[in-house]
Formats: sequence, structure tokens, C-alpha cells
Amino acid sequence: MKTRIISAVALLPFLIFVVASGGFWLKASVIILGLIGMHEFYRAFSKENAGLHIIGYVFALYYGLFMEQIINENNYFNIFVSFFLVVLLVYTVVCHDKTNALQGMTGFFGFFYAFFLLSHIYLIREFAYGQQLVWLAFIAAFGCDTGAYFIGVNFGKHKLIPSLSPKKTIEGAIGGILTATLLSLAYGLWIGNVVVFEDVNLLLLCGLAGFFGSFLAQIGDLAASAMKRINGIKDFGKLIPGHGGVLDRFDSVILTAPALYYIMFFLIKAKP
Repeated sequence: MKTRIISAVALLPFLIFVVASGGFWLKASVIILGLIGMHEFYRAFSKENAGLHIIGYVFALYYGLFMEQIINENNYFNIFVSFFLVVLLVYTVVCHDKTNALQGMTGFFGFFYAFFLLSHIYLIREFAYGQQLVWLAFIAAFGCDTGAYFIGVNFGKHKLIPSLSPKKTIEGAIGGILTATLLSLAYGLWIGNVVVFEDVNLLLLCGLAGFFGSFLAQIGDLAASAMKRINGIKDFGKLIPGHGGVLDRFDSVILTAPALYYIMFFLIKAKP
């Protein structure tokens, strides 16, 4: 626990700097973390298929460098996904003696899980009001973790999904959602007094981000546990002492960030 706390405190200034800076620093950080996350995922599910991994890394790097154009331009994302899938299928056919369709799907899913979902942190930051609202992704995720832990320890009696996470309780899960939602609303009240938000119901946006973000944060945590369990590993990696790898530390943010992005997309009239 001590190592975990020290690592979190040491990384906090870096997280604040890159997210607050946005632009190059945030994009570079997302690309690096996404590639590391993909490496952790591939190592867990198909560690010996280097050719498949290289294809995934190349497409991930291309997406990372041009993600604004890929996401915002008409049909560009569809073209990118289709081409990526076709290349993987061609590889599984040509190299059928050392790979198979299941590993091909692993290469496809690894990019979306470890890289694409995480990239929404950058997409939020570059969206309208993103400089202020991007923090909601972390408030929902880490607020949920904190609330679930303390309420679960003190009031938890009914196990949530013991086969995946023996210590999680239903009471803790509810407490995490309530904590994250209240913290998100409190953050909305605070920034509403600092920044003028036009054409958007700020409290509604923050409340939805806190509620759905915290729900998905727990799904992300449990999904990561299921992936590790099926592979017989405790952690995806050892990059962060006390936390594990990128996918271990950001397993909840991986889903809260897309939730926040699409809530912003539908509620904010001013687009990026």
C-alpha cells in the first residue's frame, strides 16, 4: 500500500502537467501510454505473434498522430477501421502457419481497448470547454474508486462479483457511483463560477458524466480483472510500482473518458 501511494503522489504532478498543457504533450503521452498498453495486452493474449503486434502498433501510431482528422472527418474513421481489419485478415491468411483468426481478433481488439479508448482523453481536451471538463474523466474514475473502497470497507456486506473481484461489494459499488456523481456535480458548481459555459447545461453534463462514468469505471475494472484471470496473471505489467502496468492503472479511465466525450458531443452545441 505504501508503494502504491508513493507512486500515485509522484505521478500526480506529471498527470496534471500533461492534461493541463494539452496539445503536443498530451498527445505524445497518450500515444506512448497507448502503445505500452497495447504491448501489455498483446503480451497477455498473444505474446509470440510479433508480426501481428507490429501491424497493431503501426496502425495505432498512425491513428495517434492523426486522430483529430480520423475522428472528425466524414467516413475517415470507417475507412481506417476497415483497412486495419483487412490488413489483419490478410496477415492471418498469408501467415496461417503461425497465426490464426483468434489472434487476429486479439490484434484488432487490443488497439481499440488499450489505445483507442484511452485516446478520448486527448479528444476531450481538444473539444469545446475541454480544458475544464477533461478532469471529469478522472474525477469519475478515481472518485468512484475512493468512494467504493471506503464505503465497501465500512458498510460492505454483499459481494458484487466474487469470482472476478472477491473484495468488491454491492454497497461499495453504489457508494462509488454516489461519490463520483456528487464530486462531479461539486466540480461543475465550482467551474461554473469561474468559466462561462454557453449553450450547455453544465450541471446536467457533470451529473451524467459522474453517474455513467463511475458505473463504467467499475465495469472497466472488472473487465480488466476478467482478462487477467483468464490469462492467469496478477497484473498486465510492472511499469508503475504498486499499481502494475498502464492497463492496471487506467482500466477505469479507459471507459470513463469515452463516456464523457460522447456526453459532451451530444450536449455541447459548440463543436471542436
